[in-house]
Amino acid sequence: MTTARQITNAWVNRTLPDVFYEEPEGLEEGMRQEFTIDRIKWSLQERYQNSGDVFVSNAVFLSYDITNGNARVQPDLFIAFGVDAATIRVNLPNFWIWETGKVPDFVMEVASPSTAANDLGRKRDLYARLGVTEYWRFDPTGGDLYGQPLAGERLVDGSYVAFDISVGSGGSQRAHSQLLDVDFHWGGEGFDALDPDTGKSLFPREVAQEALQSAETALQSMEAERNEARSRAEQSEARAEQAEAEAAQLREQLRRRDSE
Repeated sequence: MTTARQITNAWVNRTLPDVFYEEPEGLEEGMRQEFTIDRIKWSLQERYQNSGDVFVSNAVFLSYDITNGNARVQPDLFIAFGVDAATIRVNLPNFWIWETGKVPDFVMEVASPSTAANDLGRKRDLYARLGVTEYWRFDPTGGDLYGQPLAGERLVDGSYVAFDISVGSGGSQRAHSQLLDVDFHWGGEGFDALDPDTGKSLFPREVAQEALQSAETALQSMEAERNEARSRAEQSEARAEQAEAEAAQLREQLRRRDSE
């Protein structure tokens, strides 16, 4: 029988505990999930990059029992609000809820053949028990592993209640995260995080491309306006020159008449 040991308080003492947990076996399917995880992570990190009290990660364990180093789980992506993100990254090897003072508010899992059953069962029950406010699941296969491409749930009285999923043309799916105020979208090939008001992607590269296109359109519009203004000015100048020539001709005619 293993004797429970209390993990050293790294936050205060700035020391890490002896490693007394078992190292998990590596998964061979990480590349199947990588693109979806990275795309959503980059989108949400961009959204909260200037918020020092928001911690976004997919690379660390969530440890939830101070006496048991093996009591930990690694979500594909999680977000915690109201924490000191910089201090967590400097002082902790993982996200220890007894140090941070809270559990993550948002968790996302991406399906793979080896993890799908766990995501739907043990992990889901654990996140509900810990108090994770929203739990989202994305299935890159389109539903072969989870039974549906996109699923989001909100914790209500200790149990998860599913968010509504809107089905669009071609079978696309979209659902709104109340916590993040973003829409998650599956279009048949991949997942995206969208601005709920504009419906546009929050993915940094696409946001940058949109901004560049808007800037180019604005420049083209300004250039067209300048060209139009230049054309009007040239036309006005031409009319003024014509009027001056006509006036000069009339003055010459009057001078000749007077001299006769």
